[in-house]
Amino acid sequence: MSGGNPSHVVVIGAGIVGVSAAIWLRRAGIDVTIVDRETPGSSAATSYGNAGVLASCSVAPVTAPGMILKSPKMLLDPNFPLFLRWSYLPKLTPWLLKYLSHANDKETRRISSGLAPITFDSTDQHAALIKGTEAEEWLVNSDYSFVYPSRAAFEDDHYTWMLRRKAGFEPELIEGEEVREFEPNLSKDLNFLAVMHDHGYVRDPGSYVAALASEAQKLGAKIVQAEVKDFTLSDGRVTSVSTSDGELSCDQVVLATGVWSGPLAKKLGLSVPLETERGYHIVFRSPEGAPRTPLMVTSGKFVGTPMKDGLRCAGVVEFGGLEAPASKAPLELLRRKVLESFPNLTFEKEESWLGHRPAPSDSLPLIGEIKGSGVFAGFGHHHIGLTAGPKTGRILAGLISGQRQNIDLSAYDPSRF
Repeated sequence: MSGGNPSHVVVIGAGIVGVSAAIWLRRAGIDVTIVDRETPGSSAATSYGNAGVLASCSVAPVTAPGMILKSPKMLLDPNFPLFLRWSYLPKLTPWLLKYLSHANDKETRRISSGLAPITFDSTDQHAALIKGTEAEEWLVNSDYSFVYPSRAAFEDDHYTWMLRRKAGFEPELIEGEEVREFEPNLSKDLNFLAVMHDHGYVRDPGSYVAALASEAQKLGAKIVQAEVKDFTLSDGRVTSVSTSDGELSCDQVVLATGVWSGPLAKKLGLSVPLETERGYHIVFRSPEGAPRTPLMVTSGKFVGTPMKDGLRCAGVVEFGGLEAPASKAPLELLRRKVLESFPNLTFEKEESWLGHRPAPSDSLPLIGEIKGSGVFAGFGHHHIGLTAGPKTGRILAGLISGQRQNIDLSAYDPSRF
Protein backbone atom coordinates (compact mmCIF):
# COMPACT_ATOMS: atom_id res chain seq x y z
CA MET A 1 0.00 0.00 0.00
CA SER A 2 1.43 3.34 -1.03
CA GLY A 3 1.54 6.37 1.17
CA GLY A 4 3.93 9.11 2.12
CA ASN A 5 4.36 12.61 0.85
CA PRO A 6 3.03 12.94 -2.70
CA SER A 7 3.84 16.19 -4.44
CA HIS A 8 0.71 16.29 -6.63
CA VAL A 9 -2.48 14.22 -6.73
CA VAL A 10 -4.88 14.23 -9.68
CA VAL A 11 -8.46 13.44 -8.69
CA ILE A 12 -10.42 12.09 -11.64
CA GLY A 13 -14.11 12.83 -11.05
CA ALA A 14 -15.83 15.83 -9.46
CA GLY A 15 -18.67 13.89 -7.86
CA ILE A 16 -19.17 13.43 -4.15
CA VAL A 17 -16.25 11.00 -3.73
CA GLY A 18 -13.83 13.09 -5.78
CA VAL A 19 -14.53 16.45 -4.17
CA SER A 20 -14.48 14.87 -0.70
CA ALA A 21 -11.08 13.32 -1.39
CA ALA A 22 -9.80 16.64 -2.74
CA ILE A 23 -10.87 18.53 0.39
CA TRP A 24 -9.26 16.04 2.76
CA LEU A 25 -6.09 15.97 0.64
CA ARG A 26 -5.86 19.76 0.74
CA ARG A 27 -6.45 19.75 4.49
CA ALA A 28 -3.44 17.44 4.65
CA GLY A 29 -1.42 19.98 2.67
CA ILE A 30 -1.21 17.99 -0.57
CA ASP A 31 -1.45 19.69 -3.98
CA VAL A 32 -4.56 18.59 -5.87
CA THR A 33 -6.03 18.94 -9.34
CA ILE A 34 -9.60 17.75 -9.95
CA VAL A 35 -10.37 16.71 -13.53
CA ASP A 36 -13.87 16.08 -14.87
CA ARG A 37 -15.49 16.49 -18.26
CA GLU A 38 -18.49 18.10 -16.51
CA THR A 39 -18.62 21.00 -14.08
CA PRO A 40 -19.03 20.00 -10.41
CA GLY A 41 -22.69 19.47 -9.54
CA SER A 42 -23.73 19.31 -13.20
CA SER A 43 -27.07 17.67 -13.98
CA ALA A 44 -25.14 15.34 -16.29
CA ALA A 45 -23.33 13.83 -13.31
CA THR A 46 -24.51 10.91 -11.19
CA SER A 47 -24.03 12.80 -7.91
CA TYR A 48 -26.63 15.32 -9.06
CA GLY A 49 -29.59 12.99 -9.31
CA ASN A 50 -29.68 10.79 -6.22
CA ALA A 51 -32.50 10.73 -3.66
CA GLY A 52 -30.45 12.92 -1.34
CA VAL A 53 -30.71 10.66 1.73
CA LEU A 54 -27.75 9.96 4.01
CA ALA A 55 -28.91 6.38 4.38
CA SER A 56 -26.68 5.14 7.18
CA CYS A 57 -28.83 2.01 7.49
CA SER A 58 -28.29 0.98 3.84
CA VAL A 59 -26.50 -2.26 4.60
CA ALA A 60 -28.74 -4.70 2.69
CA PRO A 61 -27.70 -5.41 -0.92
CA VAL A 62 -30.30 -6.00 -3.61
CA THR A 63 -28.98 -9.53 -4.15
CA ALA A 64 -30.86 -11.13 -1.27
CA PRO A 65 -31.61 -14.87 -1.12
CA GLY A 66 -34.39 -15.85 -3.49
CA MET A 67 -33.66 -13.11 -6.01
CA ILE A 68 -32.74 -15.61 -8.77
CA LEU A 69 -36.20 -17.15 -8.68
CA LYS A 70 -37.95 -13.78 -8.38
CA SER A 71 -36.04 -11.93 -11.14
CA PRO A 72 -38.00 -13.18 -14.20
CA LYS A 73 -41.30 -12.27 -12.56
CA MET A 74 -39.94 -8.83 -11.61
CA LEU A 75 -38.87 -8.12 -15.18
CA LEU A 76 -42.20 -9.19 -16.65
CA ASP A 77 -44.35 -7.37 -14.09
CA PRO A 78 -45.25 -3.90 -15.49
CA ASN A 79 -45.89 -2.69 -11.92
CA PHE A 80 -42.43 -3.61 -10.61
CA PRO A 81 -39.72 -0.90 -10.92
CA LEU A 82 -37.17 -3.08 -12.70
CA PHE A 83 -36.72 -2.60 -16.43
CA LEU A 84 -34.47 -4.08 -19.10
CA ARG A 85 -33.80 -2.97 -22.65
CA TRP A 86 -33.85 -6.46 -24.11
CA SER A 87 -31.44 -5.56 -26.90
CA TYR A 88 -28.86 -4.91 -24.19
CA LEU A 89 -29.22 -8.38 -22.62
CA PRO A 90 -26.36 -10.10 -24.53
CA LYS A 91 -23.89 -7.47 -23.28
CA LEU A 92 -25.38 -7.49 -19.78
CA THR A 93 -25.40 -11.28 -19.32
CA PRO A 94 -21.79 -11.88 -18.12
CA TRP A 95 -22.16 -9.20 -15.44
CA LEU A 96 -25.66 -10.36 -14.54
CA LEU A 97 -24.53 -13.95 -13.94
CA LYS A 98 -21.80 -12.72 -11.58
CA TYR A 99 -24.30 -10.40 -9.86
CA LEU A 100 -26.85 -13.16 -9.30
CA SER A 101 -24.17 -15.51 -7.96
CA HIS A 102 -24.20 -13.40 -4.78
CA ALA A 103 -27.94 -13.88 -4.21
CA ASN A 104 -27.58 -16.29 -1.31
CA ASP A 105 -27.47 -15.98 2.46
CA LYS A 106 -23.71 -16.36 2.91
CA GLU A 107 -22.82 -13.76 0.29
CA THR A 108 -25.57 -11.36 1.34
CA ARG A 109 -24.30 -11.37 4.92
CA ARG A 110 -20.72 -10.88 3.72
CA ILE A 111 -21.67 -7.94 1.51
CA SER A 112 -23.77 -6.41 4.28
CA SER A 113 -20.79 -6.66 6.63
CA GLY A 114 -18.78 -4.76 4.01
CA LEU A 115 -21.37 -2.03 3.54
CA ALA A 116 -21.87 -1.25 7.23
CA PRO A 117 -18.43 0.24 8.02
CA ILE A 118 -18.68 2.87 5.28
CA THR A 119 -22.31 3.82 5.82
CA PHE A 120 -23.09 3.69 9.55
CA ASP A 121 -21.55 7.08 10.43
CA SER A 122 -22.60 8.93 7.28
CA THR A 123 -24.07 11.97 9.02
CA ASP A 124 -20.93 12.40 11.14
CA GLN A 125 -18.70 12.08 8.08
CA HIS A 126 -20.70 14.67 6.14
CA ALA A 127 -20.66 17.01 9.15
CA ALA A 128 -16.89 16.72 9.46
CA LEU A 129 -16.43 17.37 5.76
CA ILE A 130 -18.65 20.46 5.53
CA LYS A 131 -18.06 22.14 8.89
CA GLY A 132 -17.44 25.84 8.33
CA THR A 133 -18.13 25.64 4.58
CA GLU A 134 -20.92 26.95 2.35
CA ALA A 135 -22.09 23.36 1.89
CA GLU A 136 -23.54 23.35 5.43
CA GLU A 137 -26.72 25.06 4.27
CA TRP A 138 -27.72 22.05 2.18
CA LEU A 139 -27.59 19.37 4.88
CA VAL A 140 -30.62 18.58 7.07
CA ASN A 141 -30.66 16.17 10.03
CA SER A 142 -33.87 14.14 9.89
CA ASP A 143 -35.65 10.83 10.26
CA TYR A 144 -35.72 8.39 7.36
CA SER A 145 -38.85 6.23 7.27
CA PHE A 146 -39.70 2.99 5.49
CA VAL A 147 -43.37 2.91 4.53
CA TYR A 148 -45.34 -0.35 4.30
CA PRO A 149 -48.99 -1.12 3.55
CA SER A 150 -49.26 -3.15 6.76
CA ARG A 151 -47.42 -4.86 9.59
CA ALA A 152 -47.58 -8.08 7.60
CA ALA A 153 -45.72 -6.43 4.71
CA PHE A 154 -43.09 -5.18 7.17
CA GLU A 155 -42.70 -8.66 8.64
CA ASP A 156 -42.31 -10.10 5.13
CA ASP A 157 -39.23 -7.89 4.89
CA HIS A 158 -37.73 -9.52 8.01
CA TYR A 159 -34.48 -10.63 6.33
CA THR A 160 -33.54 -7.07 5.35
CA TRP A 161 -34.36 -5.80 8.84
CA MET A 162 -32.29 -8.60 10.35
CA LEU A 163 -29.29 -7.23 8.46
CA ARG A 164 -30.03 -3.69 9.58
CA ARG A 165 -30.44 -4.72 13.21
CA LYS A 166 -27.21 -6.69 13.04
CA ALA A 167 -25.53 -3.45 11.94
CA GLY A 168 -27.02 -1.63 14.93
CA PHE A 169 -30.11 -0.03 13.39
CA GLU A 170 -33.37 -0.50 15.29
CA PRO A 171 -36.46 1.28 13.90
CA GLU A 172 -39.30 2.92 15.76
CA LEU A 173 -42.48 1.20 14.60
CA ILE A 174 -45.63 3.27 13.98
CA GLU A 175 -48.93 1.70 12.99
CA GLY A 176 -52.52 2.55 12.07
CA GLU A 177 -53.85 6.07 12.54
CA GLU A 178 -50.57 7.15 14.16
CA VAL A 179 -49.05 6.87 10.69
CA ARG A 180 -51.20 9.80 9.52
CA GLU A 181 -50.20 11.80 12.61
CA PHE A 182 -46.56 11.26 11.72
CA GLU A 183 -47.02 11.90 7.99
CA PRO A 184 -50.48 13.33 7.12
CA ASN A 185 -50.02 13.17 3.35
CA LEU A 186 -49.59 9.42 3.01
CA SER A 187 -52.25 7.31 1.33
CA LYS A 188 -54.67 5.51 3.66
CA ASP A 189 -53.45 2.29 2.03
CA LEU A 190 -50.09 2.78 3.76
CA ASN A 191 -50.50 1.92 7.42
CA PHE A 192 -47.11 0.98 8.86
CA LEU A 193 -43.85 2.91 9.33
CA ALA A 194 -40.40 1.79 10.36
CA VAL A 195 -38.72 5.06 11.30
CA MET A 196 -34.95 5.39 11.43
CA HIS A 197 -33.85 8.31 13.59
CA ASP A 198 -30.50 10.14 13.38
CA HIS A 199 -30.29 10.16 9.61
CA GLY A 200 -30.25 13.13 7.25
CA TYR A 201 -30.63 14.38 3.71
CA VAL A 202 -29.26 16.94 1.27
CA ARG A 203 -31.73 19.55 -0.01
CA ASP A 204 -30.00 19.89 -3.37
CA PRO A 205 -27.29 17.31 -4.18
CA GLY A 206 -26.04 19.23 -7.23
CA SER A 207 -25.58 22.47 -5.30
CA TYR A 208 -24.05 20.50 -2.43
CA VAL A 209 -21.35 18.98 -4.65
CA ALA A 210 -20.76 22.36 -6.33
CA ALA A 211 -20.28 23.99 -2.90
CA LEU A 212 -17.81 21.27 -1.90
CA ALA A 213 -15.87 21.77 -5.13
CA SER A 214 -15.79 25.50 -4.39
CA GLU A 215 -14.44 24.75 -0.92
CA ALA A 216 -11.70 22.58 -2.45
CA GLN A 217 -10.76 25.52 -4.67
CA LYS A 218 -10.67 27.88 -1.68
CA LEU A 219 -8.27 25.44 -0.04
CA GLY A 220 -6.03 25.61 -3.12
CA ALA A 221 -7.21 22.77 -5.36
CA LYS A 222 -7.31 23.37 -9.10
CA ILE A 223 -10.26 22.23 -11.22
CA VAL A 224 -9.79 21.32 -14.88
CA GLN A 225 -12.74 20.58 -17.16
CA ALA A 226 -11.45 17.88 -19.51
CA GLU A 227 -11.81 14.20 -20.31
CA VAL A 228 -9.17 11.81 -19.00
CA LYS A 229 -7.84 9.54 -21.74
CA ASP A 230 -5.01 7.48 -20.23
CA PHE A 231 -2.23 7.14 -17.64
CA THR A 232 1.50 7.33 -18.15
CA LEU A 233 3.44 4.88 -15.98
CA SER A 234 7.14 4.54 -15.20
CA ASP A 235 8.24 1.27 -13.59
CA GLY A 236 4.59 0.54 -12.92
CA ARG A 237 3.93 3.87 -11.15
CA VAL A 238 1.78 6.69 -12.46
CA THR A 239 3.68 9.81 -13.52
CA SER A 240 1.02 11.70 -15.45
CA VAL A 241 -2.56 11.68 -16.65
CA SER A 242 -3.42 12.29 -20.29
CA THR A 243 -6.48 14.49 -20.81
CA SER A 244 -8.24 16.16 -23.71
CA ASP A 245 -6.62 19.36 -22.42
CA GLY A 246 -3.08 17.97 -22.25
CA GLU A 247 -0.83 16.11 -19.80
CA LEU A 248 -1.03 16.54 -16.03
CA SER A 249 2.06 15.43 -14.13
CA CYS A 250 1.38 13.70 -10.82
CA ASP A 251 2.65 10.98 -8.53
CA GLN A 252 -0.70 9.76 -7.21
CA VAL A 253 -4.23 9.60 -8.66
CA VAL A 254 -7.72 9.15 -7.25
CA LEU A 255 -10.01 7.41 -9.75
CA ALA A 256 -13.55 8.40 -8.77
CA THR A 257 -15.59 8.84 -11.91
CA GLY A 258 -18.34 6.32 -11.25
CA VAL A 259 -19.23 3.82 -13.95
CA TRP A 260 -16.81 5.59 -16.32
CA SER A 261 -13.97 4.43 -14.07
CA GLY A 262 -14.13 0.91 -15.52
CA PRO A 263 -12.43 1.65 -18.87
CA LEU A 264 -9.73 3.72 -17.14
CA ALA A 265 -9.07 0.95 -14.61
CA LYS A 266 -8.70 -1.47 -17.52
CA LYS A 267 -5.78 0.61 -18.81
CA LEU A 268 -4.02 -0.35 -15.55
CA GLY A 269 -4.73 -4.04 -16.11
CA LEU A 270 -7.74 -4.15 -13.80
CA SER A 271 -10.90 -5.64 -15.29
CA VAL A 272 -13.89 -4.81 -13.11
CA PRO A 273 -17.35 -6.39 -13.57
CA LEU A 274 -19.09 -3.01 -13.47
CA GLU A 275 -22.43 -2.10 -15.04
CA THR A 276 -24.53 1.02 -15.25
CA GLU A 277 -27.76 0.78 -13.31
CA ARG A 278 -29.86 3.45 -14.97
CA GLY A 279 -31.72 5.41 -12.30
CA TYR A 280 -34.59 7.87 -12.76
CA HIS A 281 -36.05 10.66 -10.69
CA ILE A 282 -38.95 13.08 -11.01
CA VAL A 283 -39.02 16.44 -9.27
CA PHE A 284 -42.51 17.77 -8.56
CA ARG A 285 -42.08 21.55 -8.43
CA SER A 286 -43.89 23.74 -5.85
CA PRO A 287 -45.68 20.77 -4.27
CA GLU A 288 -48.57 20.73 -1.84
CA GLY A 289 -49.42 17.49 -0.04
CA ALA A 290 -45.82 16.20 -0.09
CA PRO A 291 -44.05 14.35 2.75
CA ARG A 292 -42.21 16.38 5.38
CA THR A 293 -39.20 14.06 5.71
CA PRO A 294 -37.60 11.45 3.41
CA LEU A 295 -39.64 8.30 2.97
CA MET A 296 -38.85 4.98 1.29
CA VAL A 297 -42.19 3.73 -0.02
CA THR A 298 -41.53 0.00 -0.16
CA SER A 299 -44.63 -0.84 -2.23
CA GLY A 300 -43.34 1.44 -4.98
CA LYS A 301 -39.60 0.97 -4.32
CA PHE A 302 -38.94 4.71 -4.47
CA VAL A 303 -37.69 7.40 -2.09
CA GLY A 304 -39.53 10.72 -1.80
CA THR A 305 -37.40 13.58 -0.45
CA PRO A 306 -38.46 17.20 0.15
CA MET A 307 -35.82 19.33 -1.57
CA LYS A 308 -35.21 22.96 -2.41
CA ASP A 309 -36.74 22.64 -5.87
CA GLY A 310 -39.65 20.42 -4.86
CA LEU A 311 -40.42 16.81 -4.03
CA ARG A 312 -37.81 14.54 -5.61
CA CYS A 313 -38.88 10.93 -6.09
CA ALA A 314 -36.20 8.47 -7.15
CA GLY A 315 -35.73 4.75 -7.27
CA VAL A 316 -36.52 3.05 -10.59
CA VAL A 317 -33.88 0.64 -11.97
CA GLU A 318 -33.23 -0.03 -15.65
CA PHE A 319 -30.48 -1.96 -17.38
CA GLY A 320 -29.79 -0.58 -20.82
CA GLY A 321 -26.24 0.74 -21.02
CA LEU A 322 -24.78 4.22 -21.15
CA GLU A 323 -25.88 5.31 -24.60
CA ALA A 324 -29.64 4.76 -24.87
CA PRO A 325 -31.95 7.72 -24.16
CA ALA A 326 -34.41 7.76 -21.27
CA SER A 327 -37.30 5.29 -21.46
CA LYS A 328 -40.92 6.27 -20.97
CA ALA A 329 -42.11 3.23 -19.01
CA PRO A 330 -39.90 3.71 -15.90
CA LEU A 331 -41.01 7.33 -15.56
CA GLU A 332 -44.66 6.45 -16.09
CA LEU A 333 -44.49 3.80 -13.36
CA LEU A 334 -42.65 6.09 -10.96
CA ARG A 335 -45.21 8.86 -11.51
CA ARG A 336 -48.10 6.48 -10.93
CA LYS A 337 -46.60 5.05 -7.73
CA VAL A 338 -45.91 8.53 -6.37
CA LEU A 339 -49.47 9.72 -6.95
CA GLU A 340 -50.86 6.53 -5.42
CA SER A 341 -48.72 7.05 -2.31
CA PHE A 342 -49.43 10.79 -1.96
CA PRO A 343 -53.01 11.18 -3.26
CA ASN A 344 -53.26 14.84 -2.21
CA LEU A 345 -50.09 15.85 -4.04
CA THR A 346 -50.44 18.88 -6.30
CA PHE A 347 -47.61 20.68 -8.10
CA GLU A 348 -46.90 23.29 -10.76
CA LYS A 349 -44.83 21.10 -13.06
CA GLU A 350 -42.53 18.09 -13.08
CA GLU A 351 -38.99 17.50 -14.32
CA SER A 352 -37.44 14.10 -14.99
CA TRP A 353 -33.83 12.91 -14.97
CA LEU A 354 -31.83 9.82 -15.93
CA GLY A 355 -28.43 8.97 -14.45
CA HIS A 356 -26.03 6.04 -14.15
CA ARG A 357 -25.31 4.29 -10.86
CA PRO A 358 -22.00 2.37 -10.93
CA ALA A 359 -22.89 -1.23 -10.01
CA PRO A 360 -20.08 -3.72 -9.28
CA SER A 361 -21.20 -7.33 -9.49
CA ASP A 362 -20.78 -7.78 -5.72
CA SER A 363 -22.44 -4.47 -4.70
CA LEU A 364 -19.32 -3.27 -2.83
CA PRO A 365 -17.29 -0.22 -3.88
CA LEU A 366 -13.66 -0.36 -4.92
CA ILE A 367 -11.49 1.56 -2.44
CA GLY A 368 -7.71 1.31 -2.48
CA GLU A 369 -4.61 1.27 -4.64
CA ILE A 370 -4.69 -0.49 -7.98
CA LYS A 371 -1.74 -2.88 -8.35
CA GLY A 372 0.85 -0.62 -6.71
CA SER A 373 0.39 1.94 -9.48
CA GLY A 374 -0.21 4.98 -7.30
CA VAL A 375 -3.74 5.11 -8.71
CA PHE A 376 -6.34 4.74 -5.97
CA ALA A 377 -9.84 3.49 -6.79
CA GLY A 378 -12.83 5.22 -5.22
CA PHE A 379 -15.80 4.11 -7.30
CA GLY A 380 -18.57 1.55 -7.60
CA HIS A 381 -20.78 2.72 -4.73
CA HIS A 382 -24.01 1.51 -6.36
CA HIS A 383 -26.86 2.84 -4.14
CA ILE A 384 -24.68 4.40 -1.42
CA GLY A 385 -22.70 7.05 -3.32
CA LEU A 386 -23.91 10.11 -1.43
CA THR A 387 -24.12 8.21 1.84
CA ALA A 388 -20.55 6.86 1.77
CA GLY A 389 -18.87 9.43 -0.49
CA PRO A 390 -17.32 11.66 2.21
CA LYS A 391 -15.98 8.71 4.18
CA THR A 392 -14.55 7.13 1.04
CA GLY A 393 -12.84 10.42 0.16
CA ARG A 394 -11.41 10.67 3.66
CA ILE A 395 -10.10 7.09 3.51
CA LEU A 396 -8.44 7.72 0.15
CA ALA A 397 -6.81 10.91 1.38
CA GLY A 398 -5.53 9.01 4.41
CA LEU A 399 -4.11 6.20 2.29
CA ILE A 400 -2.34 8.65 0.02
CA SER A 401 -0.89 10.71 2.87
CA GLY A 402 0.22 7.64 4.79
CA GLN A 403 -2.25 7.84 7.68
CA ARG A 404 -3.08 4.64 9.52
CA GLN A 405 -6.64 3.52 8.79
CA ASN A 406 -8.97 2.24 11.53
CA ILE A 407 -11.08 0.25 9.07
CA ASP A 408 -10.46 -3.10 7.40
CA LEU A 409 -10.41 -2.28 3.69
CA SER A 410 -10.07 -5.84 2.40
CA ALA A 411 -13.75 -6.00 1.39
CA TYR A 412 -13.16 -3.11 -1.05
CA ASP A 413 -9.86 -4.33 -2.51
CA PRO A 414 -9.85 -3.28 -6.20
CA SER A 415 -8.03 -6.52 -7.11
CA ARG A 416 -10.63 -8.83 -5.53
CA PHE A 417 -12.08 -9.71 -8.92
